[in-house]
Amino acid sequence: MNRNVVLAFGGNAILPAQEKATYENQYRNIQASCGVIVNILEGGDQVTITHGNGPQVGNILKQQEEAKTAVPPMPLHVCSAKSQGFIGYMLDQALRNELCRRGRSEKVVSLLTQTVIDRKDPAFFTPTKPIGRFYSESEAKELEAEKGWAMVEDSGRGWRRVVPSPEPQSILGADTIGTLAKVGTIVVASGGGGIPVVKNEQGVLIGMEAVIDKDRSALKLALETEADVLMIVTDVENVYIDYGKPTQRALTAISVLEAKQHVADGQFAAGSMGPKMEAAISFAELGGESIICSLQDAAKALNGEAGTRISKHKQEFSVPSLQQKEPSNC
Repeated sequence: MNRNVVLAFGGNAILPAQEKATYENQYRNIQASCGVIVNILEGGDQVTITHGNGPQVGNILKQQEEAKTAVPPMPLHVCSAKSQGFIGYMLDQALRNELCRRGRSEKVVSLLTQTVIDRKDPAFFTPTKPIGRFYSESEAKELEAEKGWAMVEDSGRGWRRVVPSPEPQSILGADTIGTLAKVGTIVVASGGGGIPVVKNEQGVLIGMEAVIDKDRSALKLALETEADVLMIVTDVENVYIDYGKPTQRALTAISVLEAKQHVADGQFAAGSMGPKMEAAISFAELGGESIICSLQDAAKALNGEAGTRISKHKQEFSVPSLQQKEPSNC
């Protein structure tokens, strides 16, 4: 016990696709998440929290689009900072309230976090990450001409802006985050993958129009804060191979070698489980423990009683009931 855990959950855990984007809905979901986080603390482990922000940034961009004639729109990196701020506020407050309710004394801090990326990253030459609202083809062509946006047709639903999704190079303030975690402070950091910035030749930081993958950023945060465990929570209890087929099987405890073979076999989709597995494998390969599980199973997964665990050398755990569970869509 007494492990330092970086716990990463997605923006959809805060705002599921079917829910209206009200403060009340998002805060209620965050309260449920904080109950699980405090369960982990009661098990003896320490937690640093990072989160996604996809739905939230999308809504901020929609608000800007609607109000653009009255209020000047902000660049994408500022929208990322806005989402980090309000999600961090809700997590900070809900955690403090849950800790107080249970008579615990841990400190909580939410840090606005910048993530350094490389201006020469190939992602800047081939933007792929869809963001914001849908447009008609004629509107998309106007935006390409007027703003220089890259626009693509998205699955027959309309046209959307796509932005670069570069690799994170470093988390600014990771040393401070790690120090706080090691003295028992719960830190909320690097939300949405972090605010993307580059350094120029003089070392000056400049915000960039990009979106950083939250799972890759969680990996970087775990490494730079010297965490013991990288836990990625999602909407399924386990990682599955042959997903949706009669031969579907839940993975419980696997080695890095086995995990890499499943990736090579094309078992994990690029838009869902793929980035999670890549991050988990990279962390485990360097000697840490990686866990992918559902949020409600997080405390049990840390004890080897649920979820999928990836380690450098396979560790066996007995969780036969997971094999028969029917998963939801990943």
